[in-house]
Amino acid sequence: MTIDTAEPGLRERKRLATRRAIQVAVLELLAERGLDGVTVDDISREADISPRTFFNYFASKEEAMIGDSPELPEQVYLDGFLDGHGTVLDDLAVLLRHAGDRSTTDAEMLQLRHRLVKQYPQLFAMRMASLRAFEESVGEVVAQRLARDEPALAADPEARASKARLITLVAFAAMKHAWAAWAHSERPGLLGDRLDDSFTQLRDLFASEHP
Repeated sequence: MTIDTAEPGLRERKRLATRRAIQVAVLELLAERGLDGVTVDDISREADISPRTFFNYFASKEEAMIGDSPELPEQVYLDGFLDGHGTVLDDLAVLLRHAGDRSTTDAEMLQLRHRLVKQYPQLFAMRMASLRAFEESVGEVVAQRLARDEPALAADPEARASKARLITLVAFAAMKHAWAAWAHSERPGLLGDRLDDSFTQLRDLFASEHP
């Protein structure tokens, strides 16, 4: 199976550049003026676009501030997880790395957002809601994998959902640990590398509990 690594076309590159310009503008203005001191008109001027163009990308200044929600990676990676032969947690670590690599290509912007969102409870709540939606989508994929791996769970949806939820929560704890280390580092590098480190520590912790 091959993975399509073709570069996006000119239109897509322009769309991504405009989306980034809006998010950089809103974050810089937020840091300078505070939440109540920033308007869509201000953001549009800073990003060199019209307010109408702004609303083609985001429904509100708050939505632009919290940024894009995390998403599962491409289907080829989902298939790799569903067909995997490692432990569910190890294969899930690989899947989450691909998701992280996809959503954290702009470290400077993401670190600025991380610092600012924590200052505003309403923005923090919106960000957490988007993460919960991502968590639910990961849990659904884990449940599909469990149905393949464990026939008893395939016949018991309630038990399968419970185990999938537990695995997902453990994996997200490792992901949050990696995110915190990455966001507070002066030399963050790749989030995926931090994620690998967190899952390694998690495996070591489990191993120490079961000599």
